[in-house]
Amino acid sequence: MANQKTDFSSELKQAVDTLKAGGVILYPTDTVWGLGCDATNQAAVDKLRDIKGREDDKGMLVLLSDDGQLQRFVREVPEVAWDLIDSVEKPTTIIYPEGYNLAKGVCAPDGSIGVRITKDELCQFLVRRMNRPLVSTSANFKGEPSANVFSEIDPKLLELVDYVVDAKFENTGDKASTLIKLGPSGQIKILRH
Repeated sequence: MANQKTDFSSELKQAVDTLKAGGVILYPTDTVWGLGCDATNQAAVDKLRDIKGREDDKGMLVLLSDDGQLQRFVREVPEVAWDLIDSVEKPTTIIYPEGYNLAKGVCAPDGSIGVRITKDELCQFLVRRMNRPLVSTSANFKGEPSANVFSEIDPKLLELVDYVVDAKFENTGDKASTLIKLGPSGQIKILRH
């Protein structure tokens, strides 16, 4: 395992540098291939939205490396969220009522924010090295299916991003995360299982 982390350090330095410089990367996530950028950098978020062809009225989810980062970007974390985070086994995105300290357009128009505490080593490495949340939206153009494996990514998309993470880091896990929405008083609504 130590060798794999060494590989991360040497091979993913450019991905981290690209993110810190406001670029957009294409990378394997704990679910599908994703487009990512620094979720606190407005120019990067705008660029990612332009590449994807995504409307401004839809929020994007962010990845964090651990739950200790949550309160930096979620205004109020309902008590039930901590239990959910501890108990989930597969990748799970939780939509919180109000995000903050994020670029405009990352949160949905109602202020809510989707956050996944990633357990994937590569994603954790990127988030920790950036020390910021990482936008994670599927690596596809608007209206096209998401790419579960690298070979399904539209070649035109590869040309538009600033850096493509090597496909050898590809994760063949679940196709999409479980999606849970929390209300202000901790109500739970499962949107996707």
